[in-house]
Amino acid sequence: MSVPEAITSLQNPQVKRLVRLRERRERERDGVLLIEGARELSRALQAGLQPETVYLCPALYSPDAAGLAPSLPGATGLSRAAFEKVSGREHPDGVLAVVAAPRPTLPEPGPDAVVVVLHGLEKPGNVGAILRSADAAGAQSVLVLGRGADPYGPNVIRASQGSVFTLPVAALPEDEALAWLRERGFTTFACTPDAPRSYWDAPLTGRVALLLGTEHEGLPPHWRAADQAIGIPMHGARGADSLNVATAAALVLYECARQRRAAPTGPAAS
Repeated sequence: MSVPEAITSLQNPQVKRLVRLRERRERERDGVLLIEGARELSRALQAGLQPETVYLCPALYSPDAAGLAPSLPGATGLSRAAFEKVSGREHPDGVLAVVAAPRPTLPEPGPDAVVVVLHGLEKPGNVGAILRSADAAGAQSVLVLGRGADPYGPNVIRASQGSVFTLPVAALPEDEALAWLRERGFTTFACTPDAPRSYWDAPLTGRVALLLGTEHEGLPPHWRAADQAIGIPMHGARGADSLNVATAAALVLYECARQRRAAPTGPAAS
């Protein structure tokens, strides 16, 4: 599909708006997301999100972008210079969309639901990686607390490879998140390096909420006072600094999955 270079000027109002939307406050003011990349936009579309506007630059297409472009009627063309101006990537693939921000609702949890709770994480790469692990390991949802990384920011969307659109991700005030977990009978596990109990010795079946804080400060005291505290045994010179929060989250998430798989089921379990 040929897309005309309808916009070439870097001073065009649409180009200026796209540059502004790289800022979180501008996205929140307009109630929109900025989704860049063919893979990420494909997953957003599969999740039912509808673009407000789509921008394409055929000169920059990756194979995935070239395959997606024909399914995006009504797109606006950008020159290479204009697209590179609005892109947040070193090697853009020529696909960008403005999408109304979703309002995810948390599904009622099943008896073995796993929920990940992120408190104040600031690095988009870590948040995105945790979303990918949560999706892959079968977690039900992710709750984002505090004024950390925007869970729907362009860099988180990229780091999650679109997983942010494939499971419910909700930014909640702390009191609402805690009330939601308590009302539904979740056992809360504070993941912290100084916990005396290893994560593989903890009973991680049933309704489980995994609480993760920043690498620098960890969880605040009122979230450390969870039902249980669990840690990851580490050795070597660097000790507790050996793993980042995304790696720690992946380990504990897959231990949850392992315990569910190993748990007896059916009549023989009774």
